[in-house]
Amino acid sequence: MTTLLAPPYLPINGLPASMRERGFGVLAPADVAALCGHPPAALAAMRGSWDRLPEDTYLKDGGRYRRRRHSCFVVEGDAVTQAPHRAHWQPRDYNALHGGMRRWFEPIEADVVAQPAWGGLLRGLGRLCSALDRARPWYVEAHQFRIDTSDGIGRPTPEGAHRDGVDYVAVLVVDRAGIKGGETRVFAADGPDGQRFTLTEPWSLLFLDDARVIHESTPIQPQDDRDPGHRDSLVLTYRAAGFQGDS
Repeated sequence: MTTLLAPPYLPINGLPASMRERGFGVLAPADVAALCGHPPAALAAMRGSWDRLPEDTYLKDGGRYRRRRHSCFVVEGDAVTQAPHRAHWQPRDYNALHGGMRRWFEPIEADVVAQPAWGGLLRGLGRLCSALDRARPWYVEAHQFRIDTSDGIGRPTPEGAHRDGVDYVAVLVVDRAGIKGGETRVFAADGPDGQRFTLTEPWSLLFLDDARVIHESTPIQPQDDRDPGHRDSLVLTYRAAGFQGDS
């Protein structure tokens, strides 16, 4: 059995310093709950919605291993406002595989957005972004993902090691069942520094300065070929200059 490398968890008060020194930091689930101001059970209450994600029909590698939803929000101080539904767009410079396409995904379910932990999570991360930079409105794209192994392999990041073209990226693992692989890799964008680890605990968080680091997750495979597994995640991107694709 492959030994999983443990995440380099930080105390919550150590995250800003790690962001400034290395461009990323990792929080354990209990600290994520503290960040959003709600107990772990409130985060867990959203987990069932990952069972209802529609298929991603835009994959250009021919795979059928990804399901997802997408919605956009504006976070300004303690105010969280859902933006009108819009396509997800990235330039080819940041996503060579799917960049340049306007991809329309079904929105995140209203019952999820209404959960107190949802707003608390977006606010908490917005406060962190403002503390690292300065207080301003943050334009947030929220992506629910399920990567499964029904085809034998699933690729959490089919575009490979990449940046997202935003200011900050939050990657939260929501569930991991019946799989091997899915290792997280973070590399300095302009140097040799890098780290590998595997997020396994529900609601553990990888937080990234998108200008300073690139990241990827390795493919997943089933632990048992008779019982395909999956990896569920929530990715929240924060950008100060508006949503990507706006003129």
